[in-house]
Order: sequence, then C-alpha cells, then structure tokens
Amino acid sequence: MNPLPHADSEFEQRVSSSLLDVLIRASLIGGLAVLCYQIFSPFLTLMTWAIILAVTLYPLHQRLARRVGGKQWLASTILAIIGLLVIIIPMALLMNSFADSVRHFIGAVQQDTLAIPPPREGIEKWPLVGKRIQDVWWKAHTDLPGFVRSMQPKIGVLAQKALAMVASIASGLLLLLASYIVSSILLAYGESGERAGRAIFVRVAGTPRGEALYKLSTATIRAVALGVIGVAFIQAILVGLALLLAGVPAAGVLAVIALVLGIAQVPALVITLPAIIYIWSSGGYGTAAAVTYTIILLVTGMADNVLKPLMLGRGVDAPMPVILLGALGGMASGGILGMFVGATLLAIGYQIFTGWVAGPNSDSAVSQNEATELGDVAPNT
Repeated sequence: MNPLPHADSEFEQRVSSSLLDVLIRASLIGGLAVLCYQIFSPFLTLMTWAIILAVTLYPLHQRLARRVGGKQWLASTILAIIGLLVIIIPMALLMNSFADSVRHFIGAVQQDTLAIPPPREGIEKWPLVGKRIQDVWWKAHTDLPGFVRSMQPKIGVLAQKALAMVASIASGLLLLLASYIVSSILLAYGESGERAGRAIFVRVAGTPRGEALYKLSTATIRAVALGVIGVAFIQAILVGLALLLAGVPAAGVLAVIALVLGIAQVPALVITLPAIIYIWSSGGYGTAAAVTYTIILLVTGMADNVLKPLMLGRGVDAPMPVILLGALGGMASGGILGMFVGATLLAIGYQIFTGWVAGPNSDSAVSQNEATELGDVAPNT
C-alpha cells in the first residue's frame, strides 16, 4: 500500500487544526481589543493630552525631583499646583470680565439706558467702508430698537455662533485642566512610564531602530509643545506691549488672557480686534494714531503665523518642513491634538522611509547614528 495519501491527510488535518487555532485566537484577541477600545474611548482624548503633557514636562519634573530629594510625588504636586494657578487665574479673570459685561448689558437693557454714542467725525472718509459704517452707526444711535429689529435675523445667527465659540473655548480649557491633573499623576510614575514606552518601541522595531524612534517621538512631542507654548508666550508679550502702547485699559489682564487662549490655539485676534474697535469708538485717538495702533495690533494678533514655522521642529532630527506639514495637517484634521499626533507620525514615517531608502545593510548604522545625533532627549533610567 502507498502511505503517501495517508500522510497527506494527516498533514492537511494538522494544518487545518493549526489554522483554526490561529483564527480563533486572532478573533478573540480582536474582540478583546474592540471591547477595550469601547471602554477606553470616552477617555481617549483626555489620556492622549495627559500623555503629551507628561512627556513635555518630564525633564522639568525630573530636575525638580532632584531638588526635593528625589521625591517624585512631591515634584508632581508642586508642578500641579503651579500649573493650576497658571490656568485657573486667567480663566477666572476671563469669566469674571465676561460675566460683568453681560450683567452690565442686561441691566442697561432692563433699565432702558442702553445707548450707542454718535459716530465720530471723519468716519465717512474711511476708504471703501467708511460711508456704510457711518450710516449703520448713526441708525443705531438714533433708533436703537428699530436697528435691532432690522438686524434681528443676523443678530440671532451671530449670537448662536458667539455662544458656540464661548462653549468651545470653555470646554477646551476644562479639558486642558483635567488633562494637566492626570499628567501630574502620570509624572509621579514617570520613570516606569519611560521604561515602558521605550520597551514598546524596541519590541515593535528592534533595539537600535526602536530606541531611535522612541527618542524621535518624545523629541517631536516636546518640540511641538514648546513651540505652541513658546509662540503663545511671545505673542502674549507682543500683544501686551501693543495694548500698553495704545493705552488700552487692563492691558496686563488682556495679555494674560491672550497667553491662555494662545495655548488653547485660539487666535489672539479675539483680543486685538475688540481693542481696535475700542480705539476707533472711544474718540480719544486721532486718525493717524488710530491707524498706527490698528496696524500694530493686527500684526501682533497674527504674529503666530510667522512664529510657528520658525519654532516648530527645533531640536528634532527631522527637517522642519516635515514637522511643520505634520503639525498643520494634523491640526486641520484633528484640531490642536492632531497637531501633536500629525507631527509625530509624519516624523516617524519620514525616518522609517529614509531608513528604507538607505537599504537593509545600513539600517543598523543609520539607527545608531540617529540615536547618537538625537542625544538623550529623555533622561536615562
């Protein structure tokens, strides 16, 4: 008898049994991953922000921990208190100012004391829009109820957009506050978290390449974060100086609010445009001075468009255009959180692609060179 058919049958049975085992295990693992994602998804944005903040603040946390005798929890507590003061105080000032403005407006409406001052002389001479602005302003001054009725549909739409913007800003600031608290807790376990992150990259990409990609990821996150915070800080100083130069009241408070809004990626024009309106409507400025201050405030309000390309990607072993395109593309698709994710993913993809182009024979050497050139971005454990 020929034993080959029997051997083939046994081989097919073993292959079928092994394949079935693999499919069952893969299905169970996939189902478990889906369930875990569904459970974790409500906290995904919060935890991503917390990890970004923890990675950014980890070098500062370690320096502070060394000054307090290596006490990780004490260093985390100090950072949490400082950060909460920096976030909560400007938020309180902003909300208090907004509440006072709303209260004053409602009181003026209820007491029928709301009045629009007459337009200043010379407004009709403004290029293109001067005549139209004077007509609308004069109608609001002489017949405010009729003006409101005529603008009712537009006012309703603008009010809805304004409320939506205020709600978005408030939710973003609350998310930032909660993420900072969680990141402070993560920083207390920063050393074990650093080892775990490095181990994940090494497990996925191997020792030399995984080490280089780990350092590239942390360096990119820190570069983008410091670019965002640095740009917000510089722009807040410029806006504050411009407001002081123009003599706008509460310039210091407005500069602090501009700093918080800049970190939350809200344009500084939210601060400078009302200041420009105040300059033109107060009557205390000549035309030349008003034009000069308007130009200065517009330039400082849009300074982030120039500063971001200059500061993003500093200290990262990837070309600045790669980091900039990743940050801008990520922000366009996923908001401020997408800025970090996009820049990191594009930088990692760039390094993997350049390593592939270099060829498999130089892969190890390229990885070692990357690790050497990147330096020890995260402290060694």
